[in-house]
Amino acid sequence: MSDYHSHEAFITRQQKLKEIRELGIDPYPHKFAPTSEVQPIQDKYMEQTVGESGDAHDCKTDKVKVAGRLVLFRAMGKNAFAQLQDGSGKIQLMFNRDQTKVPGLPETERAIKFIEKKLDLGDIIGVEGHLFRTQKGELTIFVTEMTLLCKTLLPLPDKHSGLTDKGTRYRKRWLDLITNPEATEKLKVRSFLISSIRKYFENDGFMEVETPVLQNNYGGAEAAPFTTTLNALHQEMYLRISLEISLKKLIVGGLPRIFELGKVYRNEGLDRTHNPEFTMLEAYAAYWDYNDVMELTENLFAHLAKQLFGTTEIGMRKDKEGNEHLIDLKTPWKRMSMIEAIQTYGGFDPESLSEDAIRKKLENAKLDPKALKEAPRGKLVAYLFEEFAEHHLIQPHHIIDHPIETTPLCKLHRDPKLRKEGFVERFETFILGYEFCNAYSELNDPILQRELLEEQNAKREAGDDEAHPLDEEFIESICQGMPPTGGLGIGIDRLTMLFTDAFSIRDVIYFPMMKPEEG
Repeated sequence: MSDYHSHEAFITRQQKLKEIRELGIDPYPHKFAPTSEVQPIQDKYMEQTVGESGDAHDCKTDKVKVAGRLVLFRAMGKNAFAQLQDGSGKIQLMFNRDQTKVPGLPETERAIKFIEKKLDLGDIIGVEGHLFRTQKGELTIFVTEMTLLCKTLLPLPDKHSGLTDKGTRYRKRWLDLITNPEATEKLKVRSFLISSIRKYFENDGFMEVETPVLQNNYGGAEAAPFTTTLNALHQEMYLRISLEISLKKLIVGGLPRIFELGKVYRNEGLDRTHNPEFTMLEAYAAYWDYNDVMELTENLFAHLAKQLFGTTEIGMRKDKEGNEHLIDLKTPWKRMSMIEAIQTYGGFDPESLSEDAIRKKLENAKLDPKALKEAPRGKLVAYLFEEFAEHHLIQPHHIIDHPIETTPLCKLHRDPKLRKEGFVERFETFILGYEFCNAYSELNDPILQRELLEEQNAKREAGDDEAHPLDEEFIESICQGMPPTGGLGIGIDRLTMLFTDAFSIRDVIYFPMMKPEEG
């Protein structure tokens, strides 16, 4: 049993609960039907003349019915003032000794005393009454009827000190939402973004689909999977690390434009921009290439900005070093190859360096020495980009034309020179030095696909747990013909961080992964 059972506040509230029941009142009724949320009332009457308390007392002003938590209470003689908070905002209440009633309360009991003695901050109540404005101009409900909807047994965090411990905030998100309006707004923006993304893709002719979370095989990204067991078949299963493989099979099946918004799971580290369980958007369009996907991506971001802010400027945002920049998502965005980015921001040409010279330049990078020693040239180029260029990409950039060693699922470049040098038609989108998007001209050559996945599988069998396994079923589907296709992946959590100016990914996930000792 949790230790709160011995807390004085819990014991006191339990006693009040017992007394409420003894009075014949159900402290947990089944239903209450508010006619409005609080904020629409505040908005409607912001500029209107409402009336005074006497008018409300005589029921001459507009009547409202709302429900929410009691978050402030003070008795003042024949009246008691309180504040009610629902999911939209707060409003002041006034309980009156003569006019306020509590349904079901015995006639021998006075409603105002019941409210003062039996209610606690955090209790959920429903009220009916008439609006008026106090002498200080605050919109208030003159309560004629108060119904207890939920007697709470644990107090809310202290009103003044609030809920400041981050571990507690993330673990006990319900308390965070009750006490921190900013947290609520960030998560509301997340829901708005997801809804807007769905509408955007549907309006562009994409169909939403759903694919399995539990898979016999895993692929679509370089990541270690979570494993589980399917008891019915005595079979090891994997939680998907990407949506890609299943979606490409649907493209083979003849669905021309599809997208999925779903959870993916990668058994890797926790930091302020990574959570092992996260939400991905992936979209695929037959007969497109990565140029079409670039245009779609920047138009989507600009559209979301306009929906939220009325402009493509989303405000001041901090980069990895903590410097602030005014970010503008106006299209078109800058396009730069990975090699050009290294040349521009690193000040040297990686193509003129030997592999040993590249490794020398990366000596001070935060890389696994074994990985650095064994990395092929293409991977070394990618490491150079991460070390010398990535953090300079503040305004939106599409970084195009990556080395083939960075992915086994992308089409070789159409330019003969770049093809010969082993570059693929892949781009990643960067803002504030962070990656927001990964996209390809998808590989549909089954012979090359098999070769690349066999190379990955060899690495996996040699101990690289982030390398792709060989997926025979996927190769079989490609053998049956996948049209030229453009594919896109966007992390919804990181996207929400950008639009809400959140410092940590945990701020934009309802229940982020937490270490056992936190909170």
